[in-house]
Amino acid sequence: MGTSGFRLGIYVFKDVEIVDFAAPHGVFAVARRFDPELDAFLIADALRPVQAQAGFTVLPNYSFADRPAMDAFLIPGGFGTRQEVRNGRLHEFIRSQPQETLLTSVCTGSWIYGQMGLLDGLAATSRKEPDRVEANPPGKTPIDRLADIAPACRISRARVVDTGRIITAGGITSGMEMGFHLLRRAGYAEELIGEVARVMEYQDAYKLYRDDLEVIGSSTS
Repeated sequence: MGTSGFRLGIYVFKDVEIVDFAAPHGVFAVARRFDPELDAFLIADALRPVQAQAGFTVLPNYSFADRPAMDAFLIPGGFGTRQEVRNGRLHEFIRSQPQETLLTSVCTGSWIYGQMGLLDGLAATSRKEPDRVEANPPGKTPIDRLADIAPACRISRARVVDTGRIITAGGITSGMEMGFHLLRRAGYAEELIGEVARVMEYQDAYKLYRDDLEVIGSSTS
């Protein structure tokens, strides 16, 4: 396989989008059939149930105070990101991560990194397709709002944008591609990643989206 083990911590918060965090978690769950050293887990502000969108409730594995070791930290999107952009405890947790920990996001999760100034001078993406509210004035698509939040960021329309330490993915289902790309960044062979997609019966979509990727500079740090 060329590598062994990778720990993905996924942040969950009130009104988080379900597929945003479930899709990359699901990719890792299937990949564990090939390497049981892979791990994905949920992190929250506090160790108590978190209500995602539509009343879906999850129990995090860790709180911020636990400071779990991880190779990548992922912030999903959802309506709740409108509050999370101002969550100082989240910002402190992100800034406390070792430099080698990848900072990743799905959908509007990139807003948090933008608000923190971490996307300045970098490329990033977010969801491109508006819902009914966003499609009508005074609405705004999430990717355009990212441009407002982080004016020094170059907005990309790629499905996944990898700038080295920071990796962002687009709309809701792109969490699948984020999961696959993190396996790639972890050093797993393309054959294994394709096999994971096949087991998930996602191989056609994987082939379609595999190259919808923008990589800037080094992606090995």
